[in-house]
Amino acid sequence: MKITFLGAAETVTGSMHLLEVNGARILLDCGLFQGRRQEAFDRNRHLPFDARELDVMVLSHAHIDHSGNIPNLVASGFQGHIYTTSATRDLCGAMLLDSAHLQESDTEYVNRKRQRQGQPPIEPLYTIAQARESLTHLVTLEYGRTLQVAPGVQLTFYDAGHILGAALTALDVQESGRSYRLCFSGDLGRVGMPILRDPQHVPNVDYMITESTYGNRLHGSLAQAAQKLCDVVRQTHQRGGKVIIPAFAVGRTQDIVYDLHKLIDSGCLPSLPVFVDSPLAINVTEIFRLHPEVYDDETTRILQQREDPLGFYRLQYTRAVEESKALNNLREPCIIISASGMCEGGRILHHLKNNIGDARNTVLFVGYQAENTLGRKILRGDKSVPIFGEPWDVRAQIQSIDGYSAHADHDELLGYLKGLVADGRLKRVFCVHGDPEACQALAQGIRELGVGDILIPTWKQEVEI
Repeated sequence: MKITFLGAAETVTGSMHLLEVNGARILLDCGLFQGRRQEAFDRNRHLPFDARELDVMVLSHAHIDHSGNIPNLVASGFQGHIYTTSATRDLCGAMLLDSAHLQESDTEYVNRKRQRQGQPPIEPLYTIAQARESLTHLVTLEYGRTLQVAPGVQLTFYDAGHILGAALTALDVQESGRSYRLCFSGDLGRVGMPILRDPQHVPNVDYMITESTYGNRLHGSLAQAAQKLCDVVRQTHQRGGKVIIPAFAVGRTQDIVYDLHKLIDSGCLPSLPVFVDSPLAINVTEIFRLHPEVYDDETTRILQQREDPLGFYRLQYTRAVEESKALNNLREPCIIISASGMCEGGRILHHLKNNIGDARNTVLFVGYQAENTLGRKILRGDKSVPIFGEPWDVRAQIQSIDGYSAHADHDELLGYLKGLVADGRLKRVFCVHGDPEACQALAQGIRELGVGDILIPTWKQEVEI
């Protein structure tokens, strides 16, 4: 087998790894690269392989940095199956269409400005029609089921505990008279997170491709995260301001809603309005309700009591554009949760434009902000940031909570890998999906577990198994 690391190599976006084995070409993930706009557009537009020669694709989960370039893959000539879980398939039905809509609408907005400036128009990366067509290639496989997807290659999904439908990908390979198991973590979840089950152990792994997003950091506890959420909201409420929360539509939005429900219900927070202003997040929340097979025991118990953990009396889901715009005219304290989580598109840009200049307000980050994204610029303390191509002064309070991360941290990653080491078969580990410092810190921890063969691949690096 030859592995070519075509994305998420020494960075956290654009997950994409090409396997060549027994004459077949298998792609693990096809995510959008996010960063500097022109570089990101060029990287995403021009796939580093001929899509027509690809036989099959395996998708770990629906986050856009793992799934978001699938429409372009299909538009470029890919004809094969894309294997994933049913929950991921349902999420992609919402997320890929939303991604295409955002690209079309943002392109239209930018082109109006370019026309006034006498500049030529730009095109979206892909269209809604192309996103819709790409969904016909998705084929579902549930956790624990095994299927041959290529000559001598069998696929089994295990629950990754990251977001709804996220999977650890196990590939059992027979080639040249030998057998081995390759595991791709996708994004690995945490133990004890709300709503979803904990990550499952994948037995008898010989070679591991592991994410390293937080390989050099530790998260706060979930209890600490909830307490800080309560403190930030209370302080902003006392100033008479709004709390603007950029949040990923899948997973993070539902986790924040879940905790706000409990905090307001317990009296820790005042009874202020909470708005989820993201059509995608609303659609995703409905999909969450359709997949009780992935819930943990606590959420199952709440549902059995006929309570809705993702809805309460002060919560409003705003779908229409007019409802979203009306939030700009609110003068009372409130909480607005909106996508995208890294502030790279969508309605969050309008909320930032209208609120980031008011010192009474707070922008609260609850997820990872990749290098060169608008979210990273705001979080690192830039005094002025570009929104829709224009500079905006930052006067709002900037806060962050990392305890809500759906990614395993340094100790949690090592705890999971320790279980693989205990099986006695782990020979080599590849650290991907992390900044260089995170990958290096995780690699050192893996060495201390007794695994000597560790590689931090560079972009487009080829490795033979």
